[in-house]
Amino acid sequence: MRKYSEGSTTSERIRYKRSRSVLGSSSLALALTFRCSFSIMAYEGVLLGMGNPLLDISAVVDEEFLNKYDLNPNNAILAEEKHLSLYDELAAKYNVEYIAGGATQNTIRVAQWMLQIPGATSYMGCIGKDKFGEETKKNAAVAGVNAHYYEDETALTGTCAVCVVGGERSLVANLSAANCYKIDHLKRPENWQLVEKAKYIYIAGFFLTVSPDSIQLVAEHAAAKNKVFMMNLSAPFICEFFRDAQDKALHYVDFVFGTETEARTFARVHGWETGNVEEIAVKISALPKASKTHNRITVITQGCDPVVVAADGKVRLFPVILLPKEKLVDTNGTGDAFVGGFLSQLVQEKSIDDCVKAGCYVANVIIQRSGCTYPEKPDFR
Repeated sequence: MRKYSEGSTTSERIRYKRSRSVLGSSSLALALTFRCSFSIMAYEGVLLGMGNPLLDISAVVDEEFLNKYDLNPNNAILAEEKHLSLYDELAAKYNVEYIAGGATQNTIRVAQWMLQIPGATSYMGCIGKDKFGEETKKNAAVAGVNAHYYEDETALTGTCAVCVVGGERSLVANLSAANCYKIDHLKRPENWQLVEKAKYIYIAGFFLTVSPDSIQLVAEHAAAKNKVFMMNLSAPFICEFFRDAQDKALHYVDFVFGTETEARTFARVHGWETGNVEEIAVKISALPKASKTHNRITVITQGCDPVVVAADGKVRLFPVILLPKEKLVDTNGTGDAFVGGFLSQLVQEKSIDDCVKAGCYVANVIIQRSGCTYPEKPDFR
């Protein structure tokens, strides 16, 4: 572009300045676009989840329904023979909602929502080749999660009855296809590349009932590559009846999540003579660990009581966002959501304070809605 001379007219000078302004704006826009693209590329596939994808069948029920099927509030179990008629009765008797669920899938969806970065999260699990499976795939795509499902030819997509009484939920999971995940699917190049690309890997304890060999393979990879490997205690029955598999996996875990009930069950099963959640959190964080790159951090939620975070023999307490009882709609997915919020900041290398703050924010959003659902965009600051 020709620069104006001292003898140029006023109109020529104005045209020159305008052209400089346009070029400057274009350069700035190009730089911002490049920076945005680089940021998206940097976070592509940064967080991977593996677990049991389920379709939640959620309804508000009464105490009589819980008693009939021997269910307890604020609990999660696997369906037994006596629970098989529960699903049809729930759909026939109550006003049900169908929501894509499963603990890890909930967490990954929430993390993706909080990040608002396309392709930042990935997920693997097993579904059936049926209408519920198609619904699950559609929900994952809408959520922006890069889901690589193993589709079983013989089993139906897993379901979870979410029975809500007074805002508290009782979960009864019929894993079905979710129980059919195979390590061969994980080893396929197009799926293993998700593991290699991820810097953070999260698996709920429920997956220990399905594919502990897959967990072991991913855990060993994370330790060898100095990645961050994370698990959730998930439910008291996992701590009680899958102790050996859980202990084997915990050897590789950098972040342990759980509730106060799960923590106390873990302590009892391991013969620790304490019910103090802070002491238990410290003990869990001090268990032997494969990788010395990251010190283990234990994060225990306690409902409306402070979040307990233990690391290096020390405990910190973080207050939660208190909610009036009348605003509580459904606790289903609240714990999953807390972890999703936490991870959304962790993958951005934010402080533990920011991670807990984000977890509490999302839990507060989810608890005021039915199921693990959220508005179009977060307003977390």
